[in-house]
Amino acid sequence: MHLEIERKFLVEGPYKHLAYNMTHIEQGYFATEPGKTVRIRIRGDKGYLTIKGTADPTGLSRYEFETEIPLDDARAMMKLCKPGAVIKDRYLIKSGKHIIEVDEFFGDNEGLTIAEIELSSPEEEYLTPSFLGREITGDPRYYSKFLLSRPYKLWKNEK
Repeated sequence: MHLEIERKFLVEGPYKHLAYNMTHIEQGYFATEPGKTVRIRIRGDKGYLTIKGTADPTGLSRYEFETEIPLDDARAMMKLCKPGAVIKDRYLIKSGKHIIEVDEFFGDNEGLTIAEIELSSPEEEYLTPSFLGREITGDPRYYSKFLLSRPYKLWKNEK
């Protein structure tokens, strides 16, 4: 298990032309209670089981355990998850020494695009490309587990 440290931003500019890779992702959830998230992810032709702990008060870090599982197992396990799924395309973009993951959501979360930068420490410096908009680190509305139960289409016009 490792400590995941990441900053999240809304995307407010063109980015696809900068990507060196894109994969389609579908995520199903077994548990989304406070303090724990257990999910199945199908990313391209691979399956993953992920368990995440409670975020720190800033939302910047939390413990995460992820392991690859056989794709057929991931597909079967998706049928056992809570109703619904989070569907998105992930674009990978190099930015200095970091890789920025840009997620473009579909279905009930269509219109939402989020960028994440994983860091080795909360104080680590990083470049901020022009497509990064407002920082949303720690805003639970943008966690995938919440997008499953309260999709973006229901609140995107709220201030």
